[in-house]
Amino acid sequence: MRAFISLAIIAGLGLPVTALAETAEEKGLRIALEADAYNAGYGDQVSALEMLLRNRYGDESKRYFRSKVLEYAADGDKSISIFDRPADIKGTAILTFTHKSGPDDQWLYLPALKRVKRISSANKSGSFVGSEFSYEDLSSQEVEKYAYKWIEDAPCGDGAQCWMFERYPVDKYSGYTRQVIWMEFENFRVHKIDYYDRKNAFLKTLTFSDYRQYLDHYWRARLLSMVNHQTGKSTELTSQGIEFRTGLSDCDFDAASLKRAR
Repeated sequence: MRAFISLAIIAGLGLPVTALAETAEEKGLRIALEADAYNAGYGDQVSALEMLLRNRYGDESKRYFRSKVLEYAADGDKSISIFDRPADIKGTAILTFTHKSGPDDQWLYLPALKRVKRISSANKSGSFVGSEFSYEDLSSQEVEKYAYKWIEDAPCGDGAQCWMFERYPVDKYSGYTRQVIWMEFENFRVHKIDYYDRKNAFLKTLTFSDYRQYLDHYWRARLLSMVNHQTGKSTELTSQGIEFRTGLSDCDFDAASLKRAR
């Protein structure tokens, strides 16, 4: 889940702490830590994706891009997304260095201008290529970037049981005051995330579906659907193929790689 909209999290899977000994904040953090430990170790990931944009009137347009992610244990992950079509967006690329503390680094390459533009931390809530995903949503969601609070355990569809908990961004430039997450007990699969804007108004919902297992361990949703409740717009991301441990290195994730990305 560190890959694209992940819950990056770190420690052991044993559960020695009893519920009676935990506060709601401690339990929320423990869940996040256990999920991160479960999802760590994949190395790198390459995906081909279809992006479907839909406005409030039902008009649709499609875009196609590739995403590459390199896992880092000492810091946040590195990722790059490169658009292949349609022609008017081909070659556009975004590079993200996520950090466990402090602002993330992001750069956008615009082929029409033949220049790399650094994305300011103050603009991280802006729309990613006109979609309902923000630049902030593209970063790996490192555990250190949030405070947590468990709300309740509840059914979350298909007979699964989920933890329902909130996380609160510590970055003052975040576009969100809080996010409410439904995460499955088994395999730590996220079912849904509700986002609340800077005024704490209900902004949008991201749902995850059609999960597949890779390397006999890691689960990835093939369909991510983001609905903006304030504008009536939505964006769907459909995975058309995922590969792991492809041999990516730091050389694939520098500013120069944006210009040479094809």
